[in-house]
Order: sequence, then structure tokens, then C-alpha cells
Amino acid sequence: MSHSLSEGGARIPVAAGPSPTAGTPGPVEGRRLGRLVVTLPLANVALYLLWLGVGGFLLPIQVARITGSNDTTALSAASTIGAVLATVGNPVFGQLSDRTRSRFGRRAPWILLCAALGGLALAAQAQATTIATLGLSWGVVQFIMNGYQAALTAAMPDRVPPARYGTFSALVGLGVPLGTIVAALVIGGVPGERFGVEGVIGGFGGRFAGENGYYLIAALVMAAALVFTTVTPDSDARALPVEPFRLKAFLANFWVSPRQHPDFAWAFVSRLGVLLGYFVVLTYNMFLLADHIHVPPRDLLPTVGFLMIVNAVCTVVASVLVGPLVDRVGRFKPFVLTSGVVAALALTIPVLSPTEDGMLAYNVVGGLAFGVYMAVDMALITKVLPRAADAGKDMGVINIANAGPQILAPTIAGWIVAAGGYEALFPVAAAVSLVGAFGVLRVRGVR
Repeated sequence: MSHSLSEGGARIPVAAGPSPTAGTPGPVEGRRLGRLVVTLPLANVALYLLWLGVGGFLLPIQVARITGSNDTTALSAASTIGAVLATVGNPVFGQLSDRTRSRFGRRAPWILLCAALGGLALAAQAQATTIATLGLSWGVVQFIMNGYQAALTAAMPDRVPPARYGTFSALVGLGVPLGTIVAALVIGGVPGERFGVEGVIGGFGGRFAGENGYYLIAALVMAAALVFTTVTPDSDARALPVEPFRLKAFLANFWVSPRQHPDFAWAFVSRLGVLLGYFVVLTYNMFLLADHIHVPPRDLLPTVGFLMIVNAVCTVVASVLVGPLVDRVGRFKPFVLTSGVVAALALTIPVLSPTEDGMLAYNVVGGLAFGVYMAVDMALITKVLPRAADAGKDMGVINIANAGPQILAPTIAGWIVAAGGYEALFPVAAAVSLVGAFGVLRVRGVR
């Protein structure tokens, strides 16, 4: 059923969203919603700067320094150690934030706490000198920062009117490409000749391609959390009802029955497939370019940075254009299907042309496809949430399909490379992306 919400004097038609529950905060209006347009993407950019800056740059650099080579097995081991911790972190922290009652709201305390603890864990990871300690510290970082992510992503179902889901989904989706751009410019740098200038743009002489990179990312995450919680504060939650804590009920609540909520389950499967297909290649860019495309060592970091920026810019362009279009047409499935098919086609380019130019073409086409997907992803997910009262927990569960591929991609890519070489990455990623894209057809409650 549709109704209208007044925002800034305008009457906006609002489509049905997640099932409301008495006592839960409603969407915000006017100036506060306007500020959220800035603070929510900013907080997401900081988060994905961590995931992509560490996962795409600092982790493989640290593995290479510890082992003395581009050791894909060691990278896989360092990534796998913390995968279980990260997977558990999102729904656990999400449900804890659902139950939190404070004058600062339900989400803000967890965003601030996890940002502070995550910053300390990153500083510890910078000091790791063995693969075991690197993997353990990265696992702790992932566990804590999945708490940040769970509380942050609940802001959309908590505060955004359904009629603006497409626009805000695109804005939230900017976290991946903009985080990528910042990581590439600051840590890797970009070859200046690509833009008609001499030298390397960014990179800072490798100053942040190591320990200092961890410290910088930690500081930016904590600053973004502080900005988000002070400029767009959460609503006072002390008056909200809360059920008495029972451990059995707390644990049982993590299960979202696919039979009772099939749309939620299929949205999970769809997101898992699309994102896993994307990140399996992206997170292995550095080793792939070094050992398969044979980029010279002196050009490796700038080349990785350039390709990641190309991919990210294309993602931003597609996402910004498609997000408002989704709100206008009110349809989601055609965009998800298009993005999955185009992403699969993009992954055939490096197979046909295993060169730097082939990788450039792949990043252009793949970036556009990913941008289309990111413009509808959060909107579709938010529409199939079972209950507004459990938004934090449910977004935490669904975020397993978001953070999981980024965390597990190096591990899975390592297995694929070990079994079939680097050239096997692309067809496997294409197949997984297609499975995810076509999974959205089973979501019945969304057009």
C-alpha cells in the first residue's frame, strides 16, 4: 500500500518498505535527510577504503614482504583465518544495535565503538611479522568493522523514505568506487603518462604502501564515524520497547527462514553471486598483473592504481545515472539482470586479450556493470527486509553476502589459481556473476 510523506514541503509518494513495528523510528525528513546524503556515503567510503585499501593493496604488500615473494597460498591463508570471524560479526553486532537503547540512538554507539576498536586493531595489524599473526589480526579487524558496517547499513531502512531508496542505494554504493579511488591514489599512485603528465599521480613515494597506510586508514575511519554520528545523529532510543534478553531467543533470531521469507533469501543469493564474481578478480589484481600480464615490478603499483580508478570512475558514473532512474521507473530486476550479463561479458575480455589493454577494457565495462548493480542493490535489499524492528540484524545477515565475497575472494581466487592458473579466474567469476544476477528473478515481491 502506498502513502505520502512530507519532506521539505513536497509531497512524495512512498511505496511499501519493510514491515513496520510499533515503536521503531521512522524515516527522517527535510534538512536531516539532506545531511544524510553527504554523511552516509562518506562513512561508507571510509569503510570501503579499509576493505579495499587493506585487501587490495596493504595485505598483498605485507604478504610479499613477509614471504619474500608473490605467495598466493600465503595471501589465501592470511585472508581465510579471519573469514569466519567476519561472517559472524555482521549479524551479531546488527542484533546488538537493534536491542540498544540510549539517548544517542541504537546505531551510533556501535558505529563509534567499532570505529575506535577497529582503528586500534589496524594499528596492531601493521606490526604483524608472520602470516599467522597477519591473518589473526586481519580477522579481528574484519570482525570489529563488520559491526560498524551492520550498524551503518541499518541507517537506510531506519531513516530513508522508500520513495528515495533508489537514490540512496546509489549513494551508499559509491562507497566501493570512491574507496577504491582513494586507496589507489594514496597507496598505489597512478602513472602520469596516462593523463599526459610526467611522473606518478599520488602514491607519495610509497609512503603509505605499508605501515603508514594502516594508520591513515584507521584515522579516516574514526573521523568518518565521528562526522556521521554528530552531523546526522541517531534518534533517542530510550523510550523504545525492548524484549528481555534471553540467549536462546537471541541466537534463534539470527535465522531468517527462507520458507517464510523467500524474497529475503533469494536477494541474499543474488547479492552473494554478483559480488563474489566481481571481487574474485578485483582483489587479485596485483598478483594477476604481476604474474599473468607480466607488468614490470616498478610499474606494478601505479598500474594497479590506474586500473582500479578506471573501474571506480565507471562505477560512479553508472551508479549516479541509474539510481534516480530506478526511483522514477520503480523497477529493480531489469537492472540487476543487465548488470550481471554485462559483467559476465566483461570477464571474457582478458581471456581474449591477456594484456594491459585487455585489463583496461575489462575494468571499463565491468565498472559500468557494477555501477548499475550498486544503484539498485541496497534499494532491493531494503524492500525485502522482514521486520523494521530487526533491521540491524537483518541487514547484518544480508551483509554477509556483501562483506563475505570481499573477505573470501582472495581465498577462493587462490584455490582457482592453484587448480587452473590465472586464466581460470575469469570464466569462474563470469559464471558466478550470472548465477547471482539470475537469482533475482526468484524475488517475487519486487519488480
